[in-house]
Amino acid sequence: MKLKLRIWRQSDADAKGRMVAYELDDVSEDASFLEMLDVLNERLIAEGGDPVAFDHDCREGICGSCSLVIDGQPHGPQGATTTCQLHMRKFKDGDSIDVEPWRAGAFPVIKDLVVDRSAFDRIIQAGGYISAPTGTAPDAHAAPIPKEDADAAFSAAACIGCGACVAACPNGSGMLFMAAKVAHLGLVPQGQPERRTRVLGMVAAHDEAGFGGCTNTGECAAACPKEIGLDVIGRLNRDFRKAAVRAA
Repeated sequence: MKLKLRIWRQSDADAKGRMVAYELDDVSEDASFLEMLDVLNERLIAEGGDPVAFDHDCREGICGSCSLVIDGQPHGPQGATTTCQLHMRKFKDGDSIDVEPWRAGAFPVIKDLVVDRSAFDRIIQAGGYISAPTGTAPDAHAAPIPKEDADAAFSAAACIGCGACVAACPNGSGMLFMAAKVAHLGLVPQGQPERRTRVLGMVAAHDEAGFGGCTNTGECAAACPKEIGLDVIGRLNRDFRKAAVRAA
């Protein structure tokens, strides 16, 4: 495959970025999107140029590091797929592809396609934990949990914290990420002691980090590679209202 790439290049957080054009020949349709970028970087290094900086780690769709906006879509054109699991067979010979970083005020660009997502860490620090001792695995299994709640908790816990929801949201909101964390802890018995303080602390950290408000456009759920639904945001809103009333 021959491809024309337009990639966002920005030397550091204070520099003015721009789209730079590249051309690649003989791209294998079996290569992943990140492997295609590896090929480009090998060529740039061989030519004495600066390789394109991008985040990656597991390359198995688990860690959430591969945060790229591809042709205007977080993680690219294939639904329920992270960038590292997106393969070039999804594109056609001769395609032009735009590659950009997450675009959100709470995710400032560090370099090229790498953004600072430490705001998510601060949200987790504000309440993403439990104080109840869970014991060993057999002890944890001894706590009866309704299957409906267990299934919902597992679904919410699938969030990998990639930030695609923020990149897709027109308001740059992190509500889907935060709601997934609140939901998966609030649905199990061990998460009940901090249930009220958790949601208040995490919402405060979310707003302080500069994320926008949720207006229920649904773009976050559409972009989520783990298909987490908007129902978790409804659960967060209910928990927040109850916690705010009790705290008043």
